[in-house]
Amino acid sequence: MHPVYFIGHSLARSIYETLFRLRIIHYEKLIQDGPCIIVANHQSFLDPPLIGQMYETTVHFLARKTLFDPPFMKQALPLCNALPIDQTKPNPGSILGVMRLLRGGGRIVIFPEGSRCADGEIHDAMPGIGLIISKLASVPVQPIRIHGAFDCLPIHSKTIKFRPITVSIGDPISFTHDELLAKGREGQLAIGHKIMEAIRALPTEV
Repeated sequence: MHPVYFIGHSLARSIYETLFRLRIIHYEKLIQDGPCIIVANHQSFLDPPLIGQMYETTVHFLARKTLFDPPFMKQALPLCNALPIDQTKPNPGSILGVMRLLRGGGRIVIFPEGSRCADGEIHDAMPGIGLIISKLASVPVQPIRIHGAFDCLPIHSKTIKFRPITVSIGDPISFTHDELLAKGREGQLAIGHKIMEAIRALPTEV
């Protein structure tokens, strides 16, 4: 791990366990070894470190490219293993970068909704996630549901509330050959819809 990432990882683990009373449902299903695409709903700025601290080794994050516009964020986000991408229409260079990382055994976290929700609910996926999944069909796609992070830090809030957060881990999502070969926007949206339905189906209580 990069020293900055290691420090943040260690602090995040302690903070989520103590201040947010983190509960993880089906932790044993978490893919800790080998390449994996991790897909999760997006409730808050708390989500990336929340997911990252669950893994024993480094994970990477696909982040909306506009987040890199401020000079400080352009310097800071790469230290947190964030990779910029246009989630509405990923360019070939971005996809190739993801493919290289996964072929090296890495793990990528993607928030298919593209940005934080405004109401705490789970919404539709951006079409770009379907394109990414179809290009990386051999890699497991593991759904994760985050519950409670919205109550702690809603989208327009600048104050964190220390309330319980639950994370639910699901089995890898299975895609048919026809689903992965579907072309155009409709095919991409169908893959995204299947991903979000898998996330919705995960429990928020034990």
